Amino acid sequence: MRYWLFKSEPSAWSWDQMKAAGGNPTEWTGVRNYLARNNMRAMRLGDLGFFYHSNEGLAVVGIVEVAALAHADSTADNPTWECVDIRAVAAMPTPVALSAIKANPKLAAMALVANSRLSVQPVTQAEWAEVCAMGGYAS
Repeated sequence: MRYWLFKSEPSAWSWDQMKAAGGNPTEWTGVRNYLARNNMRAMRLGDLGFFYHSNEGLAVVGIVEVAALAHADSTADNPTWECVDIRAVAAMPTPVALSAIKANPKLAAMALVANSRLSVQPVTQAEWAEVCAMGGYAS
């Protein structure tokens, strides 16, 4: 299994909206960065990801699961852009703030710290375990 982080501005698509989908898969559309697109192409069914509120909140607030492999992004006019479908798994019991992630030496190399602008990022197994522990989520 691989682990990922999906960033979204709450004003565009929030964790509450993700949960309201009732576990139904939702397209992760609108990604227009080649590296982020390639990260989605590398995903496998059942991979888990952090749902991260960017710009407002700046925290890991939930856990999602990849429910459909990379396919054409329905919001794109260009077939270059693809997306995956994800579904909500669980809320993070205690949201994990970016400031806490940056303050944790075990997470110094995490993509969220090193390349904070990337909207879909890989997360190592050790980083996954550390952030889950910080948020009180039993992974």
